[in-house]
Amino acid sequence: MSEKAIEPIHQFNIVKYFTFGNFGGNGSEGSGMEIAFTNSALFMLLTLLAASAFLILSTRGRGLVPGRMQLMAEMVYEFVANMVRSSAGTEGMRFFPFVFTLFMFILVANFFGMVPYFFTVTSHIIVTAALAVLVFLVVVIYGFMRNGAKFLKLFVPPGIPWFIIWLVVPIEIISFLSRPLSHSLRLWGNMLAGHIVLKVFGGMVVALLGAGAWGVVAILPFGMAVALTGLEFLVAALQAFVFAVLTCVYLNDAIHPGH
Repeated sequence: MSEKAIEPIHQFNIVKYFTFGNFGGNGSEGSGMEIAFTNSALFMLLTLLAASAFLILSTRGRGLVPGRMQLMAEMVYEFVANMVRSSAGTEGMRFFPFVFTLFMFILVANFFGMVPYFFTVTSHIIVTAALAVLVFLVVVIYGFMRNGAKFLKLFVPPGIPWFIIWLVVPIEIISFLSRPLSHSLRLWGNMLAGHIVLKVFGGMVVALLGAGAWGVVAILPFGMAVALTGLEFLVAALQAFVFAVLTCVYLNDAIHPGH
């Protein structure tokens, strides 16, 4: 058995397929910035195409009595719409396309990662960090555009006695600036850890069978691998929901600072 088949970190390796060129260099090898098409880029593209194809095909007929695909699409639509309304209010619905896109991208990317030999793009911190920073910038820019300097009321919770404001305000600012970190680490950590555990138990089953161990010795790790696979599907959906609902909560701060 090859070492790659057992080694749990190998599944996260970035594989370069081809490059578009080296930009900003002086011509020497290793200088400048190389733009490459990798397995991560491929699966992000496939995620985008799969989510778009599902929504286009499911709503193409727009039947009065929805079919299965249309019903699934409408359920996802209503689920995210209710999430936005309950977390950010009616005014938050202007951000529905943004939140819906994030939710669908993360959900499909996480489910793609459950397919054997597929790549989990959300298991890389650079991807989750990019999504989290995007949310952060949208909140900050819209918050100042809509409220001006009143957006800074977000850092002064109502009802705080004046003599401890000097202590509360820095804490609130640090908490606000750390949002992209916690937002990205939560999704990345759950997907990374889950896939490592799955790989470890799967590799254990293969190793035991290869060594001629049958019966209970091999069945127990196999049963754990099956149970963890079901749990990981649940985690994949739950992490898409958590990322989206936190986005709605942060957007609510931009819409209603100080509330």
